[in-house]
Amino acid sequence: MQTDLPNRTYAQRLNQACDALGLAVTSQQLNQLLDYIEQLQRWNRSYNLTAIRDPEQMLTQHILDCLAVVAPLKRATDRSGLQEPTILDVGSGAGLPGVVLAIMLPAAKITCVDAVEKKMAFVRQMCGVLGVSNLSATHARIETLTRQYDVVISRAFASLSDFALNSGACVSLNGELVAMKARPTEQEFSELVLNTAWTVANIEPLHVPELQAQRCLVWMHRTETK
Repeated sequence: MQTDLPNRTYAQRLNQACDALGLAVTSQQLNQLLDYIEQLQRWNRSYNLTAIRDPEQMLTQHILDCLAVVAPLKRATDRSGLQEPTILDVGSGAGLPGVVLAIMLPAAKITCVDAVEKKMAFVRQMCGVLGVSNLSATHARIETLTRQYDVVISRAFASLSDFALNSGACVSLNGELVAMKARPTEQEFSELVLNTAWTVANIEPLHVPELQAQRCLVWMHRTETK
């Protein structure tokens, strides 16, 4: 994508964002991210994949936002000694964060799941267009899945309680349930403990380059009493 923004191109901004996040990015990965933005913008005209239509906002509010979780997920799977971690992106929509994770974590196996077929059709198309072989898409409701994953993640998908109730069965025995959130509330934390077999293990603040908004990762573990 060749669109120029004031003073800096998309490629320059992505490079700077990756530097700020401590991410090593190859020229191939950079081109894949740029192509993804271009494809997202193109498909969005006809298929309404995301409410954000401006490529500038797609860059900051989608791509950079998703890049911010790459390093935390990599650290977590490395600590667990996982060579090829399996990651499920619940309510993935147009592949956010799943497509970005597949590009930036080539050793991981990423599955996107969403109940809207046209969105999963787009993600399947991205597997070929972007040349991302570690990415797959499943059109289904999360409650119907039977396979388990090392990490189950969602981005602005549901309340913590609903996310855990609907997705918890997909987490492997020692796996992680992770929610990308803006401002989780005390009520969400209380309902999680009251209604589910999960509890908050850690709330990790995130810095999203160029985005002046609060973001965090909520890491959840199974409780031993439920």
